[in-house]
Amino acid sequence: MEKSKEALRVGTLTLISAVVSAHEPRMNIRTIHLAIRVVKDTLSDTRPKVRMAILCIIGQLALSGFQDRIRGWGLKYVSVQLTLSTYKLAHRRESFYQRNLEEEMVYKVTMDTVRIITSSVSAMTKEFWLHAGDGEANATSKGRHVDLPVPQKLLARLLVLMPSPYKGEGRGIAMLNLLRTLSQSIAPSMADTWELEIPLLVKYLEEHTEFTWNQETWEDKLIPFLRNSLRRTWGSNWSLHLSKELNNQIESFDSPSLEKGFLYRALGFTLAPGLEADKVEVLLLELLDKTDYSNDFDREGVILCFGLCARGQVKAVLNVLHDSEDRIQESEQSWQMGAGRKDHPWRRETVKGALMVMYSCVASYCHPQMLLTHVDNPITAKIIHHYSSSCQDICLKMAFMKSVVQVTDAVKNIKDLEDFQFAPKATLTGIIMAIIKAEPTDSLVSPVRTMAMDALSYLSKLKPFYSTEENSDLMDISIHSVISLQPPGGNNESIKTLYVNALCALEQLMEGLVQRQLDPKGLQEMVHLLEKWILPEKEWEREKAINLHLHLMQIYVPSVGVCIPLQLGQFGALVGLISPCTCDSHRRTRLASMDVLSSLLDLHASQTCSSWGASKELELEKCKGDLQVSDMEKVFSASSRIAKVACLQFSCDEVVSLVQKLCENIRAMNLQHDKASVTWIGIFLQMRVKELEDKVAEILGTILVHLPVVDHPEVRRLLIEGILLLAHYHQETVLTSLLRQPLPMESPLTEVWLTVAENLPLARAMLHALMGRLQSRFTPRADATSKADIWRLAAVDPLLTLCTIHLLTEKTDQDAELLDLFPDLVYTLLLQLSSSQGPEAMSPVLKTWSLVHTGTLPEEINLQRITIKSPLLRTLEEQGVWTLLESSSTFLQGASLLARLCVQNAEGYRQRLPELVLRGMASEALSYRISSMAVCVEQEKLLKPAALMREKGVDREDEALRVLSLRALGNMALGTLKKVRQYRKLLLEKCLCSLRGPVSPSVTADGLEALAKVLAELREGDVGSDFRAISERCRAFFDHESELLRLKAFVLFGKLAKVVRISKKHFFKEGVKKAWVPLMLHCQDPCFDAAQACVATMFRCVHFWGWKALESSSDQSDAIAPKDMTRFQITLCSVLTQKKPAVLYSFLLETMTYVKSNLLRIRIAACNLAGASYMPCSQLSILN
Repeated sequence: MEKSKEALRVGTLTLISAVVSAHEPRMNIRTIHLAIRVVKDTLSDTRPKVRMAILCIIGQLALSGFQDRIRGWGLKYVSVQLTLSTYKLAHRRESFYQRNLEEEMVYKVTMDTVRIITSSVSAMTKEFWLHAGDGEANATSKGRHVDLPVPQKLLARLLVLMPSPYKGEGRGIAMLNLLRTLSQSIAPSMADTWELEIPLLVKYLEEHTEFTWNQETWEDKLIPFLRNSLRRTWGSNWSLHLSKELNNQIESFDSPSLEKGFLYRALGFTLAPGLEADKVEVLLLELLDKTDYSNDFDREGVILCFGLCARGQVKAVLNVLHDSEDRIQESEQSWQMGAGRKDHPWRRETVKGALMVMYSCVASYCHPQMLLTHVDNPITAKIIHHYSSSCQDICLKMAFMKSVVQVTDAVKNIKDLEDFQFAPKATLTGIIMAIIKAEPTDSLVSPVRTMAMDALSYLSKLKPFYSTEENSDLMDISIHSVISLQPPGGNNESIKTLYVNALCALEQLMEGLVQRQLDPKGLQEMVHLLEKWILPEKEWEREKAINLHLHLMQIYVPSVGVCIPLQLGQFGALVGLISPCTCDSHRRTRLASMDVLSSLLDLHASQTCSSWGASKELELEKCKGDLQVSDMEKVFSASSRIAKVACLQFSCDEVVSLVQKLCENIRAMNLQHDKASVTWIGIFLQMRVKELEDKVAEILGTILVHLPVVDHPEVRRLLIEGILLLAHYHQETVLTSLLRQPLPMESPLTEVWLTVAENLPLARAMLHALMGRLQSRFTPRADATSKADIWRLAAVDPLLTLCTIHLLTEKTDQDAELLDLFPDLVYTLLLQLSSSQGPEAMSPVLKTWSLVHTGTLPEEINLQRITIKSPLLRTLEEQGVWTLLESSSTFLQGASLLARLCVQNAEGYRQRLPELVLRGMASEALSYRISSMAVCVEQEKLLKPAALMREKGVDREDEALRVLSLRALGNMALGTLKKVRQYRKLLLEKCLCSLRGPVSPSVTADGLEALAKVLAELREGDVGSDFRAISERCRAFFDHESELLRLKAFVLFGKLAKVVRISKKHFFKEGVKKAWVPLMLHCQDPCFDAAQACVATMFRCVHFWGWKALESSSDQSDAIAPKDMTRFQITLCSVLTQKKPAVLYSFLLETMTYVKSNLLRIRIAACNLAGASYMPCSQLSILN
């Protein structure tokens, strides 16, 4: 039998097994004895098939009731096979596939036999346990000496095998039953716990199969079982001995494996309750020494073991890590920790990464109170140190981020943190931000940025909390790092996973940061960070930004709701930012924008308690469906419908903020976006324009500020149409705002006015208003009775007003549509020109010009030049009107000429000009009254009102107004005898006033001329007592230095000579005698006109001498030759010699006073007259 072949031996043993299992009554004890002898003879055979056959016989004997026959040898054999098979499977080589398969079969049969034995009599189970312990000791003694108690050894072995409970035909159930049966023998203190918990574990395994069970769930059940078991041994070294055995078995398993992974966990749990910290440290150092850090599985296993150990041994763990760090050389050379081992050498950087995670794992598992003591130093300090002193490659960055997450999560989970401040937070944040910034924005090759954002999310939950500025910086950097990434294409699933994870991490970070400032300000800050990404050219950036905005609203709306209302104008700004995106070229972006708008509208409706019925919700849903089409016309139509639905929910302030935001973002992206923006603006203005009276200036100002940057004609046209719509309903406000724009008039503003000119009714209304603005400058300021009055009375730049009038008239007078405005325009411009001649013309730097320029206005931009360019008045240039008006010295002359020409050319509109003039006559503005008076002087119908209002001009100090008043009085006398006689007293009195006192020559000249015109229409009796005053005042100006005054005085004295009749003849005769010498001398006046007037007046007064000889000697001509004058003088002297020698002598004396005259011709004339007078006088002396 011993020498037979394996097949023969296996067959024999199989036959014996069949005999034992036959249950034949005739089978006696002898037969069983012989069978056992045969089996014992084969126990030394180590071939797998023989071993399995022997094990089957032993199991069958136990089942058949022959348990006593297998005591001793049988139980010992089974225990040896169990130990041997387990050892061989743990150390199997992959190259020996057949041998491994056979050993697995042996192990399976062994476990079946163990299950049979442990389910039989308890006494036999105890005996099997004793044999199993002996077998274990024999099997391991070959490798090294083990002096551990058998219970810990066996429990360690069973724990190692337990992670794979379904191997070996369900070995897990058999081992659990074995533990339950041997509980009193292994660890009596654990017996009660095992009695309760093992049935639950068995039940789980029985309810599942190797195809339905969950590895993680099973291990999560085993670990509490182990922890609860060890808790029963508290106060003893039982767990420490178990830890040693588990530590010894670690190298028996390959990496990775379920058994080895569970070993690391179990080791950590068993070390935690150890009483002797120094022995725990020895075990941990031994574990560190034999760990291959280049192997990810082993490295993570050791990290987990250290963390679990820190539950009860945090100081020991930290001491071990510190000792380990002391053994690392902080240099470029690697620390050869395990130099003699055959595994791959680890690098210094790898150990640093492992140490960082070890520290964080310690923080994750240690007791909260111990964590608060050690978290800042050494745990976080060591993590920062190891990272800062490393090469900071991807692996180290990931290890650092993982460490930060674990540490912060551990601190956050501590209850009753109270005022705990995480001191290293600022340092950690700075490092993480630097890591995110260093990540490439055009590619995604690692989860570094995702882990960094996760770390920031965890840090944000610890005190001290980030400030608003820090929140913004963190989000800004993180958003830039993720949104700029282009979505991965192709079939690279790993990159797609990284991409999705990065987006999720960014959303979580946003949520974490927003939670600390969950109010309208925090919402606005976050939206502001997203804004620049909502409006870029790259569609994937827009899509991600809009989705982030949507996520933000999904966080904000449920959390805040109606509790904290949005700030004034915030709702409009938020809608204005998103609304153009409903016309985006990218479908998903359009739909996400629609979702954001819906969230905003829902939030606003709930906060304002406004009506938001189902019909509006349904309409928005329809619009959202239409946004999914590819036809952009339908998309724009849907967006417009959304605007109409949303518009009703806006207050006036929100409309303003909406328009401002829409205008701000014009040209931020593309033409499509700009069209959507101006479309929304147009719809809101059309629907709400009547309600926006108080907001027109803000809206218009916003449009005007952004209009210059709009370069596309259609977009610009739509914005200008919005301005015209506002002007139609709120003309005064719009006009004031437009007139407050700076000079020079830029092309966008010019385009606005040109568009106004195309709308004739609006252009006419604007021109009326513009002229009213200019006229209001010269009228008393009225009190405003309405908001429109406030804007109408607001101060505007007259120069810009004139430029606007010029532009409008230039573009709208082609077909004479504005001819009825001719009087208003002429008079308004005349008033403006008159003001430019006054004091205000001394400061040419106007308000709106100084906004953008320094210094005076250029020559081509001034009030006079802009005014005279009006096309309506172009025909007057031929008359030289503008040349006269441009000069202050000839302004009144030009104004009068302009008035006369306007009367001639404005047929059909003559009534309007008098109305304007009469209004101006009552003005308190000096320049206004001057211009009005200048027109009155030339208007026959206005002479009477002018005469009645004359007191406002003649007696005042202003020279121009007195001159015009006097001219009006004089003109009133022309051909209006009845009116002159009616107002003769007033006329004569006011004209005489101009001849008294210190007045300017121009005022006196016009007073003399006015008197001359009045006297021409009066009779002697009408003049009354004023005759003497007129005569005396007139003679006083004969020798005046002003040629004009001398001329006017000679003419007036001639008019007096005509008026004189019987009653005044004697008086006037005396006046003629007093004036005769000046009259004769000024016949040679250097001023030709004065000389001619003097000659005419002198000859008109000759008849008052009453001498026919003198009358016959004068030819009554206005022109007289010097010879004739000499002859007339000689004749006069001869007559006087004969009839009035005393008068002649007085003439001679008076003539001698003129010898020293300042006028050469007068001195010569005086000498000639003196000579003519002297000869008769000398003759008289001789006679006497």
